[in-house]
Amino acid sequence: MKESKPEVWLRGPLPNIPLLLQPPAHALIQSSEEIERYLADFPDDKLWTKTVGRASVGFHLQHITGVLDRMMTYAKSEQLSELQFKYLAKEGKSNEDISTNELVSAFQHKVEDALVYFKTLSESTLKESRTVGRKKLPSTTLGILFHAAEHSQRHVGQLLVTKSFFNS
Repeated sequence: MKESKPEVWLRGPLPNIPLLLQPPAHALIQSSEEIERYLADFPDDKLWTKTVGRASVGFHLQHITGVLDRMMTYAKSEQLSELQFKYLAKEGKSNEDISTNELVSAFQHKVEDALVYFKTLSESTLKESRTVGRKKLPSTTLGILFHAAEHSQRHVGQLLVTKSFFNS
């Protein structure tokens, strides 16, 4: 029997990631690993299937990737691009031209980008005020990055439940 690794948060600190960003970094890596494990061999023809009125696996994959991308933009105190708005408009819409593996890979690349960004941040930057969305709702850099991580974890759980309907 293959011995499994401990959860990411139990593997120790990640090099060059600020202390305050260790928990969000661990959560994003955990999400990435779990998605890869849970969706190994997931059939592409089930990617957009909704079960019991719930969002599809494809939606969850697109959504967590898009939210992570948008949260990184807000954390940088930037506005969303036209490309990001187009991506948002397509989240959850069936796209038979994309595979499960491609969506998993897109999320994993976005996690890698986030970790690179985390390494550039200082504690003082994490405490800076930021705004979110068109309504410019108040947050901080740390608040946005923490939300990106916990949001990913939430959707991984939902994705796992949705996927389980196909194993029955």
